[in-house]
Amino acid sequence: MEIGQRYEVSAAVTEETTARHVGSGGLDVLATPCMTALMENAAYLLLQRELPEGKTSVGTQLNVTHVSPSPVGMTVRAVAEVTDLSADGRTVDFEVSAYDGAGRIGAGSHRRVVVDAARFMAKCSSKLNE
Repeated sequence: MEIGQRYEVSAAVTEETTARHVGSGGLDVLATPCMTALMENAAYLLLQRELPEGKTSVGTQLNVTHVSPSPVGMTVRAVAEVTDLSADGRTVDFEVSAYDGAGRIGAGSHRRVVVDAARFMAKCSSKLNE
C-alpha cells in the first residue's frame, strides 16, 4: 500500500438509495448515507486487495460533506485515495470524493483499521453474552 493509490467505484441512483427510502430525508435524491457508503466501499476495496487472507478492514472515522443532489437514474462514482499510513500498517487514511455527471457531489476523509476478521467477529459476538 502506498500513499497516492486510488480506487473508484460507481453505482446508479435508484429508488432504494434515495433519502426518502432510507429515511434520511424526504426527497427522491441520493441519500447522504448511500453516498458515504459508496465512499467507504471504494476505500474498503482498495485496501482489501492488499490484505492477506483472514484480514479485513473496518471503518473507524468518516467526515464528509454532501454538497449537491443527484436524481434517480443518474450514475454516481466515489474515489478513495490513500493519504496516510500508520507505521505498523494497521491504520490507513483516505481522501474520499463523490461525483455525478454534473460534477462533485461530496468530499471528505475516511480512516480504516486492519483487523483479523475471525477475532473481530468473535469479539463482536461476545457482546450477546454480556
